[in-house]
Amino acid sequence: MSSLSRELVFLILQFLDEEKFKDTVHKLEQESGFFFNLRYFEEMVTNGEWDEVEKYLSGFTKVDDNRYSMKIFFEIRKQKYLEALDKRDRTKAVEILVKDLKVFSAFNEELFKEITHLLTLENFRENEQLSKYGDTKSARGIMLAELKKLIEANPLFRDKLQFPTFKNSRLRTLINQSLNWQHQLCKNPRPNPDIKTLFVDHSCGQPNGARAPSPVTNPLMSAVPKAGGFPPLGAHGPFQPTPAALPTSLAGWMANPTPVPHPVASAGPIGLTAPNNAAAILKRPRTPPTNNPALDYQSADSEHVLKRSRPFAMPDEQVNNLPVTILPVPYAGQTHGQSSYSLDDLPKTVVMTLSQGSAVKSMDFHPVQQILLLVGTNIGDIMVWEVGSGEKIAHKTFKVWDLSACSMPLQASLANDYTVSVNRVVWSPDGALFGVAYSKHIVHIYSYHGGDDLRNRLEIEAHAGSVNDLAFSYPNKQLSVVTCGEDRVLKVWDAASGAKQHTFEGHEAPVYSICPHHKENIQFIFSTATDGKIKAWLYDNMGSRVDYNAPGQSSTAMQYSADGTRLFSCGTNKEGESFLVEWNESEGAVKRTYFGLGKRPVGVVQFDTTKNRFLAAGDEFSVKFWDMDNLNLLTSTPADGGLPPSPCIRFNKEGTLLAVSTDDNGVKILANSDGVRFLRTVENRSFDASRVAPAAIVKAPSVGPFGSNNATIGTTIGDRAAPVAAIVGTNNDARTLADIKPRITDESAEKSRIWKLTEINEPSQCRSLRLPDSLTAMRVSRLIYTNSGVAILALASNAVHKLWKWQRNDRNVTGKATTSVAPQLWQPSSGILMTNDISDTNPEDAVPCFALSKNDSYVMSASGGKISLFNMMTFKTMTTFMPPPPAATFLAFHPQDNNIIAIGMDDSSIQIYNVRVDEVKTKLKGHQKRITGLAFSHTLNVLVSSGADSQLCVWSTDGWEKQASKFLQIPNGRAASPHAETRVQFHLDQIHLLAVHETQIAIFEAPKVECLKQWVPREASGPITHATYSCDSQSIYVSFEDGSVGVLTASTLRLRCRISPAAYLPPNPSLRVFPLVIAAHPSDPNQFALGLTDGGVQIVEPLESEGKWGTSPPAENGAGPSTTSGVTGSEAPQR
Repeated sequence: MSSLSRELVFLILQFLDEEKFKDTVHKLEQESGFFFNLRYFEEMVTNGEWDEVEKYLSGFTKVDDNRYSMKIFFEIRKQKYLEALDKRDRTKAVEILVKDLKVFSAFNEELFKEITHLLTLENFRENEQLSKYGDTKSARGIMLAELKKLIEANPLFRDKLQFPTFKNSRLRTLINQSLNWQHQLCKNPRPNPDIKTLFVDHSCGQPNGARAPSPVTNPLMSAVPKAGGFPPLGAHGPFQPTPAALPTSLAGWMANPTPVPHPVASAGPIGLTAPNNAAAILKRPRTPPTNNPALDYQSADSEHVLKRSRPFAMPDEQVNNLPVTILPVPYAGQTHGQSSYSLDDLPKTVVMTLSQGSAVKSMDFHPVQQILLLVGTNIGDIMVWEVGSGEKIAHKTFKVWDLSACSMPLQASLANDYTVSVNRVVWSPDGALFGVAYSKHIVHIYSYHGGDDLRNRLEIEAHAGSVNDLAFSYPNKQLSVVTCGEDRVLKVWDAASGAKQHTFEGHEAPVYSICPHHKENIQFIFSTATDGKIKAWLYDNMGSRVDYNAPGQSSTAMQYSADGTRLFSCGTNKEGESFLVEWNESEGAVKRTYFGLGKRPVGVVQFDTTKNRFLAAGDEFSVKFWDMDNLNLLTSTPADGGLPPSPCIRFNKEGTLLAVSTDDNGVKILANSDGVRFLRTVENRSFDASRVAPAAIVKAPSVGPFGSNNATIGTTIGDRAAPVAAIVGTNNDARTLADIKPRITDESAEKSRIWKLTEINEPSQCRSLRLPDSLTAMRVSRLIYTNSGVAILALASNAVHKLWKWQRNDRNVTGKATTSVAPQLWQPSSGILMTNDISDTNPEDAVPCFALSKNDSYVMSASGGKISLFNMMTFKTMTTFMPPPPAATFLAFHPQDNNIIAIGMDDSSIQIYNVRVDEVKTKLKGHQKRITGLAFSHTLNVLVSSGADSQLCVWSTDGWEKQASKFLQIPNGRAASPHAETRVQFHLDQIHLLAVHETQIAIFEAPKVECLKQWVPREASGPITHATYSCDSQSIYVSFEDGSVGVLTASTLRLRCRISPAAYLPPNPSLRVFPLVIAAHPSDPNQFALGLTDGGVQIVEPLESEGKWGTSPPAENGAGPSTTSGVTGSEAPQR
């Protein structure tokens, strides 16, 4: 098929989709094989529609096409089989086994036998590999994640997973253009042509007048009105601008859809002067005149949309904007340009969990102090949280302030049942007040004075029954409170006095939500009811101006984008169908409907907008995100799990934080990288919320004209905390490197003359062994002893692993690594090598990493490509996962669970990954450059990460929130390379932390990451290449770029022994060889191994007569943190 024919199929797919021919769309996708609709595929898998799943797949691949396809079909059929077994439907299970799974026996007979054996078990979970199988929904979810990876990796699906990008209604536009050109070719074109068919070319009949003007001279397309033509249209709608003209947002909504088809030429401009009274405009629907020279082909089923033409004052070559419209085509003047963004702009990293104690019903971030979160719950509690510290700084339980002022029905209701639920909490625009709408009659308005200072301001018995929503607005430049309720009424109240200003009646069902807004100095309110009706009101008590239906007759909430230019709504109807849409304000019609919301039996989906770019909704136990200009789901996050079916969500003003309710009565705070930095900045400052008020707000906020009290509330936490930050300094420590002066007392100098550094300069002064190697010699990037100490594993820069094993014999009774006996370079009988996936990367440029399981059975490894899991006995690759980008740069097993691994990435993130279920549990963000080190402490329950940004971060392994961070202090006069690695390793006590950088060795105390000691080598040694604790944590082995190795006493960071390269390397002046990595024996504190640049691995031990590496230098006189700096000869202490 030609490329144009292929593109025509995509245009037809778009048309069918816009016309809601859903089954036909997917049938064409399958039959053409051009576009694999992953969203549709996910829906079918989630719903267990297995026959449809395979039928759809058949349009793109067959079982035996390749290994990816085979795996896809196998996983689907296996799931179908397990579900039959889980339902105890053995007849069905046998049928699936014979008809669907038998085909795989030719490829893996053992696997087929094992699957067949499941029939004999009472519960297939008795099989060890299936012991973790949960319920059907979770199993489908896990399988779906695997299927998506397989589909994305399958070459047969390449270029079929992305729908081409082109404008909406493209097929209609092309037909419009064709009709225009056909009309220009008419011999006697009519001014008002009647287009009734597309089956034949358009041709005008014999006219009674002159030739119609061409598009170039058409008055509608020129900027200057011509005699007899209509005046140019305003930019925003069908009415010309006048002093009190109706805003666009309502102008198009006021005309109800007519039950009869519009005249053919009804798309013309309305040549009426708008009355000065905006209310008059709203009350009287207009019928557009029919004398428009623009063409309009009207399809039979488009009568539900009231269309109006737009001005086209554009060059004639821009044929896309010719004035023919056959069906609603988005108005070009309202399109929004694409701004640059990425998925990282979305707050998806869980940084904190707040425990409410009761179910969250509503949330709102403070508009100025964006770390303050207001929360209302189902038992009437309201709380203010400071999310920087996770502290609850204010808490109020429900209480009627003046019971005697309440109506008798309310008093009776409270006497019978005093419990109420919060329906809505919201801050005023300046954050000086907040309002609370309760499920029984009442609205409370509080004034906020910082910290825990909440003051009762107004108690209003607003509605009979539940108060469903509340909002602040500024009619007449005075702050008002708008409410709606179960009594089908909207009311407006003065925020200063509580006096009722307006009552709006007209809804025939409880009013669900309200959306006050203003445009062109016109203030108005949208309201939605539970019967799906949308109405609009001006503040004049003259009734509703709009009566329109929400999509699907749903209970709907409406919201404008932050810049007030775009209107969205989201709701759920009684059938559980949810609709997220953008409205064309000038037409009162849905402009676009977003895909991806699920179907839930109860609850209304909540949504929010941010950055004039993204939409988010809480749906299907997750948070889903859309780009406002794209109909398809952008991404979603389960927020590490634990969310309810339709969680409550709320962005902060900048869109860097997102609060999400949990099913265990809590709130998770999600952040993007800017949000993480913002919280870290706040967290690292000395912030006492209780002291905010005296400094920032010295009087109660006045509630007057808009903006009058901004100054009183404008002081931010950053302003208050700045002096503290200046005192603390950039590293949170008042002690800086410059403050530490060299001080060598006479006593210590005398002792240093007695003690002498041990120098190992000759091979005869130590024992060393180069491990035998018959494979290609490439530089050793990573090196480790097995936990049992009987083998050494190396990873070379060419992505190949090498394993040396020592045999137990008379010369080596323990069978452990030793220089006395050469080990065997071990390979299984198959002869295969453990080789990492390298994808398209140059192995020399990759950052290799590996981690060994505690029982030495498996090694997890990566060399710039996918992560591989190898069996250490057979060398077989058990699985691969996480293809780059980003690439893994460091790996660490969780100390309590070998199925959990921390994966440092080259994009500076850390992913906590569950191998068993193939799922990323959470993603940690706090570094600016790639991750170069990870270390768990099972005592402190923390993970410490280090990066090429010279930063250390501490993360709790309970909730994975960040607890602290610290940048290394680069010594004066030393310049670190921009990608210098920082490694971390815990002491045996699991509290002290060794940090290794090319410029220094430092000891920190976790979890606060307080620097206790720092050692800087002499410059002549060159940069540090690596360092590690000895197995007893009493010594630190340090390798240098000059080939030497230093042995430090860990407790004092004093150098006690230096081993020169001549002691363990044969002389070769033409080849510069030095260690890149150093590993310590797991049970012999005096043995270490070196991975060299020439591909060799060298084991080094002290002489048996010595038994250890030198003697420790005398202890320093004095106490406290010390910094040790390298000098020639002995290393002198500094304090």
